[in-house]
Amino acid sequence: MLLRRAPVPLLLVGLISLGFSSCLARRRLIARSGGKTTQTLLVADRATLLERIAGQFEAIHDFSAEVDMVPALGSAEKSRITEYKDVRAYILFRKPAEIRLIGLYPLVRNKAFDMVSTGVDFKLYVPARNRFLVGSNEIERPSENKLENLRPQHFLEAMLVRPIDVDTDKLLLENFTDEDNAFYIVQVVHQNGNGQLQLARTIWFNRYNLLLARQLIFDPSGNILTDARYSGWKAYDNVAFPKHIEINRPRDEYAVVIDVVKMDINKGISQDKFVLEQPEGSTLQVVGPNAPTPAPPPAALPAPPAKGRTKKK
Repeated sequence: MLLRRAPVPLLLVGLISLGFSSCLARRRLIARSGGKTTQTLLVADRATLLERIAGQFEAIHDFSAEVDMVPALGSAEKSRITEYKDVRAYILFRKPAEIRLIGLYPLVRNKAFDMVSTGVDFKLYVPARNRFLVGSNEIERPSENKLENLRPQHFLEAMLVRPIDVDTDKLLLENFTDEDNAFYIVQVVHQNGNGQLQLARTIWFNRYNLLLARQLIFDPSGNILTDARYSGWKAYDNVAFPKHIEINRPRDEYAVVIDVVKMDINKGISQDKFVLEQPEGSTLQVVGPNAPTPAPPPAALPAPPAKGRTKKK
């Protein structure tokens, strides 16, 4: 009678299972950051995650928020980040792309900055420097002066994650789950004019609650333009919104941490709230090569005729 020889891998598995009894085995619970040890991870497919992104964006038509902001200058790549004292700020938004941010200094509450954008261009007033900056929202070449890199549109694209166009964007879904992390990552890929694929965005979902946790926006070379992180989700006027937002712009070398103090969603905001005129006596500065040409000052009116009799020639 011939005996069949068992395959080596199966033989090893059998020896291990017999040799190590239950008293020698140890179960270990995985404690990931952002969730309880015993909390069950949620499962979702790509369609469900895309619906969550679109639903969150479409639920908000306008908002008015009072927030605490902690600005910082520098970048992790240069190993130098300087944080400043918190600023009380007010953020106004109205679709499609109007946003205004007004910042006040701590304690004295004098205006630190006032900036507005209606989509393409922006205006920024800095009273401490008596400067009024106007320019395009697009930054072709970052300025060494960090003030000139500020754009209200950067706050908007970080605070509201825009939906994905499935007709033009290519999507990949990654399940990034290990002992330390539990995320679904939707990778948004574009095809450039040369037919090459470029990573445009990654949108992260926490698998404990399937809420947005992070968004990375990249330039065509794969460098990070915006790194936004979201936590402390709360319902404001029956609409979910993150109470804590961290916005990092490494290329422009600045970052902002935002904590929502008060928020009204879909209460309506009038058009005049997004009008920012150059204050009298301030210095106008045009930023960027594609900056809009400022309107010329109004022509002086002719002087009124002098009172009294006119001398005859």
